[in-house]
Amino acid sequence: MITDKSFKENRRITIGEVASQTGINRMTLSKMINHRGYSTVTDNLDKLCRYFECELVDLAEYLPVSKDD
Repeated sequence: MITDKSFKENRRITIGEVASQTGINRMTLSKMINHRGYSTVTDNLDKLCRYFECELVDLAEYLPVSKDD
């Protein structure tokens, strides 16, 4: 999403800028980006959808947990 927004706006967008504009801690954003399956609160997802002007499906993917886990 950062790359797409950077391309649309013809400028470089950093994680720091996203953190500043959304109020989400930079470390939280880094974990969301780098750790597949990282769990976050819905408030953060809402802020990111608002910032990127996108739908939740554009940010998150449902990964079912097996009954053995």
